[in-house]
Amino acid sequence: MINFSSFSLKNGLKVIVHEDRSSPLVAMNILYDVGSKDDDPAMTGMAHLFEHLMYCGSVNIPEYDLPLQRAGGENNAFTNNDITNYYLTIPSENIETGFWLESDRMLQPDFSRNKLEIQKKVVIEEFKQRYLNQPYGDVMLLLRPNAYRVHPYRWPTIGMDTSHLESIGLKNVRNFFLSHYAPDNAILTLSGNITAEKGYNLSEKWFGPITGRVAARRQLPAEPPQTEERKLTVERNVPSHSLYKAWHIGPRLSEDFPTLDLLTDLLAGGESGRLYNRLVREKNLFTEINIYITSEIDPGLMILNGKLLKGTDMTKADIAVNELIEELKNSPVTENELEKVKNKFESSTVLSNTSILNKAMNLSFCELLGDAGLLNSEIENYRAVSSKMVTDTAGNYLNPENCTTLYYMSALKNQP
Repeated sequence: MINFSSFSLKNGLKVIVHEDRSSPLVAMNILYDVGSKDDDPAMTGMAHLFEHLMYCGSVNIPEYDLPLQRAGGENNAFTNNDITNYYLTIPSENIETGFWLESDRMLQPDFSRNKLEIQKKVVIEEFKQRYLNQPYGDVMLLLRPNAYRVHPYRWPTIGMDTSHLESIGLKNVRNFFLSHYAPDNAILTLSGNITAEKGYNLSEKWFGPITGRVAARRQLPAEPPQTEERKLTVERNVPSHSLYKAWHIGPRLSEDFPTLDLLTDLLAGGESGRLYNRLVREKNLFTEINIYITSEIDPGLMILNGKLLKGTDMTKADIAVNELIEELKNSPVTENELEKVKNKFESSTVLSNTSILNKAMNLSFCELLGDAGLLNSEIENYRAVSSKMVTDTAGNYLNPENCTTLYYMSALKNQP
């Protein structure tokens, strides 16, 4: 059980404090309820670019990292489809430095045309390296817009195209900040060697004076149900053919989410998983194969990816995957199989929550979902999954008409 205190400031900032005296450090996590799904469809990549800009200093603090390093702290951040998350760890006696830095850039980052152009070049280069200039890098640029037709999950976090990043101007950046980086759109979580009283007092001191403003309220288009199978074939100069399949699933708070998560572990639990045993070890169709869920807040995807063994026919490999899925839908998993993946989930969750930083992140995300206390019921929800629930859930979601398939073919001569 992870105990915590929570309160809200008058400007709308939510604050959570978890005291853990076993650590000499404090983790500070600030989650902003803005991700790439909030990008303008004609200007994708803004949320991720903005994360970079938030490290370019503020009006009062020219360089974010230097004061933190002098105080013995370290920090990082990430953006995904749903959120932008900033975090730091610092010795407890210097925690006020963290409050000073984070409150100041929530108040007024230092935007300039020069800084914007520099960061645009950095992100564009990242886009090219990760998505265009490495084998299989463009998979999500192909798979997502085929799986999604209207919902903004149809583009990856970094954006849809480098031309979108090029088009972002200083006015766009300022409007994005005013629309999303507001106290009432953020969750501050503290975990470690700090009391609830101190966390409250420092939050009031540093964040309380920031004027509240109502952040933009999103109105995202709902993705219509997929009613027929979608297939796409491309050729690239890659070492081997690869198969990708994506099935639509429910939102993060769906009752089926724990079952879907365990289902992927049953299929891809390392060398003991069904996919590896059947399609790699027994049938020699793939060199590697995996399946996972995207865990997004809105309805997400279950994605399978596998690299084919040289000489393997793509259609034959796809049929073998579908046959294995059908077996899962029609034959109950054994209690031993299910208990194994439940134990794996429980042990990894308990281990993860020994870290003050992970606890701060997880409490923040659960609060965004509606209740930080959801973190304490997670294991119980997974333990409640039955063999019948796995079979029923597979039958509900893993159907051809709900699937988008990508045949990613090698154009190299040593491939058939």
